[in-house]
Amino acid sequence: MKVVFLDAKTLGDDANLSVFEKFGEFLAYDVTKEETIQRAEDADVIITNKVIIDKEVMDKCKKLKLICIAATGMNNVDLEYAAKKGITVKNVAGYSTDSVVQHTFAMAFYLIEKLKYYDEYVKSGKWCKSEIFTHLEKPFWQISGKTWGIIGLGTIGKKVATVAKSFSCNIIYYSTTGKNQDLEYPKYELDTLLKSSDIISIHAPLNEHTFNLLNYHNMKLMKEGALLLNLGRGNIVNEDDLAAIIDEKNIIAGLDVLGSEPMKEDNPLKNIKKKENLFITPHLAWGGIESRKKLIDMIVKNIEEFSS
Repeated sequence: MKVVFLDAKTLGDDANLSVFEKFGEFLAYDVTKEETIQRAEDADVIITNKVIIDKEVMDKCKKLKLICIAATGMNNVDLEYAAKKGITVKNVAGYSTDSVVQHTFAMAFYLIEKLKYYDEYVKSGKWCKSEIFTHLEKPFWQISGKTWGIIGLGTIGKKVATVAKSFSCNIIYYSTTGKNQDLEYPKYELDTLLKSSDIISIHAPLNEHTFNLLNYHNMKLMKEGALLLNLGRGNIVNEDDLAAIIDEKNIIAGLDVLGSEPMKEDNPLKNIKKKENLFITPHLAWGGIESRKKLIDMIVKNIEEFSS
């Protein structure tokens, strides 16, 4: 069996991919763009994270029997055509919950407690010259007793709710499909949630219900000083509108996802005036060491189950 991983760099340079060698010949490419067919044409198994596997690729890869997606989302593979060709497609799910939840709170505390400012204050030597033992130039607030609104109360959203509740937050949620009827927490309409929440975190997929879900008109409803965290998908929040809102109101935002990744040079968020009110990480919330190890193990299991 020949296994080809088309974009192995997406799992990090420290990922141990030697486990795939037990299946036979294994080739791993850091990044694949135009070379997909050339690299995969004699593969029995393709592993892809974001490389597109469409009709043309499947027609050219005559030996292809299995496509393993190194992620939960499957939109980079033509699933309908794969089914017609008798090619099995398997994804992985649930590997990153703890990592995303942890990153959610890391972003929240970093922004709420103004940690960038205080770290720079100390490292600049200004604290050495202070007349008093403390420095409180940038006031911060406690999350205890505050309202945490969750958009998308799925597996990750529920775990965020559990952790936030342990900090004595009041939890409310908005169901993006309208079908989630969780009895543990109050369900709110979106506008009411935005008006009521001190912290809002997004943990929803991108679909017809969530595209541009947060826009200029409803983000204007957010409280002064409210914190918005997006750990779902980039296009759930309209980035042009968010850039305008951050500069108009005292809104703070933490984003791990953008509508186009990597970030484009002309992204409006690069040019906001209140840069201290925005924190962006490069889609890494999912990627804790343990999460990536679990993801690899799950891909291995998918190949084993298929070939047994």
